[in-house]
Amino acid sequence: MARWCYRHRLVVLLLWVGALFGLGFSASTAGTNYANVFSLPDTDSKSAYDLMEKAFPNTSGDTDTVVWKVDEGSVRDQAVQDRIRPALDDMAKMPGVGAVTSPYDARGAAQISRDGTIAYAQVTFVKRANEVPKELVQDVVDTAQKAERTGLQVDLGGQAIQRVQEPPQGLSEAVGIIAAAVVLFLAFGAFFAMTLPIAIAVFGVGTGLFATQLLSHTTDVPDIAPLLASLIGLGVGIDYALFIVTRHRKGIQRGLDPEEAAVTALNTSGRAVLFAGGTVCIALAGMLVTRLRFLDGVVIGTSLTVVLSVLAATTLLPALLGLLGPRVLSRRQRRRLAAEGPEPEGASGLAARWSTVVEKRPRRTAALALVFMAVLAVPVLSLRLGATDQGNDDASTTTRQAYDLLAEGFGPGFNGPLQVVTEGGETSALVKGLEDTPGVARVAALPPARGVTVIQVVPTTSPQSVETDRLIDRLRDDVIASAGVKAHVGGVTAVSKDFSAVTGDRLPLFIATIIGLGFLLLLVAFRSLVVPLTAALMNLIAAAASFGVLVAIFQWGWGLELLGLGKEGPINAFLPVIMLSLLFGLSMDYQVFLVSRMHEEWVHTRDNARAVRVGLAETSRVINSAALIMVCVFMAFVLSGDSGAAMAGVGLAAAVALDAFILRTALVPAAMHLLGDSNWWLPKGLEKRLPHLAVEPKEEAVAAAPAAETRTDGGPASAVHGFVRTPEGEPVAGAAVTLLTGGGRQLDRVESLADGSYIVSVPEPGTYLLAATAPTHGSRARHVVVGEGPLVYDVELAEGEVDAVN
Repeated sequence: MARWCYRHRLVVLLLWVGALFGLGFSASTAGTNYANVFSLPDTDSKSAYDLMEKAFPNTSGDTDTVVWKVDEGSVRDQAVQDRIRPALDDMAKMPGVGAVTSPYDARGAAQISRDGTIAYAQVTFVKRANEVPKELVQDVVDTAQKAERTGLQVDLGGQAIQRVQEPPQGLSEAVGIIAAAVVLFLAFGAFFAMTLPIAIAVFGVGTGLFATQLLSHTTDVPDIAPLLASLIGLGVGIDYALFIVTRHRKGIQRGLDPEEAAVTALNTSGRAVLFAGGTVCIALAGMLVTRLRFLDGVVIGTSLTVVLSVLAATTLLPALLGLLGPRVLSRRQRRRLAAEGPEPEGASGLAARWSTVVEKRPRRTAALALVFMAVLAVPVLSLRLGATDQGNDDASTTTRQAYDLLAEGFGPGFNGPLQVVTEGGETSALVKGLEDTPGVARVAALPPARGVTVIQVVPTTSPQSVETDRLIDRLRDDVIASAGVKAHVGGVTAVSKDFSAVTGDRLPLFIATIIGLGFLLLLVAFRSLVVPLTAALMNLIAAAASFGVLVAIFQWGWGLELLGLGKEGPINAFLPVIMLSLLFGLSMDYQVFLVSRMHEEWVHTRDNARAVRVGLAETSRVINSAALIMVCVFMAFVLSGDSGAAMAGVGLAAAVALDAFILRTALVPAAMHLLGDSNWWLPKGLEKRLPHLAVEPKEEAVAAAPAAETRTDGGPASAVHGFVRTPEGEPVAGAAVTLLTGGGRQLDRVESLADGSYIVSVPEPGTYLLAATAPTHGSRARHVVVGEGPLVYDVELAEGEVDAVN
């Protein structure tokens, strides 16, 4: 497929451009129909909601609030009314506004604070918040704020109002792409190579978002789904292309034709991309076991975007590589290739030196990494799930100021009133019990409608307070039972509490599901029990540390002002499920890319130390570059204006950074060095029953040398001999020299003598792998072709160099 896409590059490019613009046109014509469906079956708040829907079936429109405060006098003063009344009248006449409830009308007397300095009006739109045109909401905001003057403050709150104060759509994505472009240019040093991963991400995310927008008309997709889809889509799209382009460039630098380099890159890194994309989708699908309908649309949007990003990386990318040819290298690299010839296979520099350090000091490296992660994980012990509201917005926003004014004038609990709903029966005993309950500020029973009575209860504490949670439990367990009626506690605060409880109860099953699925995938891919066990443990460590960072920032408030993210509060109840899905999927990506290279080397050499050293040396730089790009993309979502997306962005940025820079670069290789050959252990009975899923391509047979007559005396047919020396010509004594078949089976192993000489036996003419390594030096491996007679082959080992087998 890679070769076909490379040779038919214009056709592939036109197909992708047509798909992007076709989906874009269809999506813009159809519009959006996102819906936030918080369905919590078998919860008390859901029972309360069902009764309220029965009593008030026509109250689906969004209700927002206009709040004003005077510095001196009272809001009842005629001068204040002369400024506020005309503004409220203008709002009531706007098309799309259903009603405006003013505190200056007879039924709005309770909308003025006791001291007379703060009042509010309710603006009810005819549609839900996400359906109200932004132009209408902006007209309401402008009309209200025109009434301001010195000594009269006017602010607005509500879901529709919050939408118009968000930054322009696409700002966070644009900032993330620009930051990624900078990192890619530093990594590649070539403009065209830099643009390739970004182009793949744009096509993958663009088609994914347009397709999700169309699907919102056929199924319930929450409005946060596109944000999360673009969040994960940009990250994986750029990362997957980065891995493939890196392998392609390396192939060209080692002398391959651009077409062969592209085919080889897709046949190696491309396979890992397919597998990694599959693990991300499986981790995302794990959200379905929570049976929270709100998350179904998130799974659809994010999984679809990941699938299209993988498809773009494996079809569109080889086509673009065909269009660029050797220009995927910088001019300096092309000149060097023409002047000096192909570069030798191997890894050197900082990555190789770090790989050697980890091999020499695995215990110290593992201990330091574990202590660091454990310290970061400590705050997770105080994790409290809940829901953010406009009280967590930045202090400069009108929604936050309106929230604070309402709390100042009517009490902290006014922003999150509870609704006690009962059907039929006498309610006077219930109302009396509610009024006598500690923690209740006010109780107001509305007139019965369709046999349903709604009693509004205003707590003395804020919606996010622990005391408010305890009040809800007290009302449900004690007060309602004592009144002898059947009633339910609802309202936004009660729904948030129930959602947190349901999520917390189902979280262990969800974690077990995604860990189990990831374990099975890695077990089949790498034919090992220890590798998937190590990956599962590392994922749990990364999750604990990243949630520790999240709690410290968003719940404890460390650095919130610096990030401009408003006020501290509980962690959004849905975030653990979404974040763990994305984290486990992305962690599995890095595990696949790292261990697949180690496994490739292990198959060739059967030397665990060498496999881990080479795998780390060859992949750590690209994994760290990919992680840095992910961090930039995720942190850019702080600018989205959505607290949930900002929280997810910061949490995922911390998770990816810790996973790549600490776990995959230090702890995983250190643990694999300590475990030795047991990394690759698999019971023979299980080996026979497991299906075969190759992350690496099957090794192609190398043409054998001309056949020669086989010895009949049982001795070797030939031999390979020579010297092991340093680049300066000094002999290397005690170097391990190993002869292996092309499939990795060891045939002979010796140590070089004091003068550096060695000799290994060859059973018959053919192509073999000769590997040499020394503790004080690097390692080197080459394919050698042995004919009828002995082959003289000298090996040069340089200190700090790690040579790879390809």
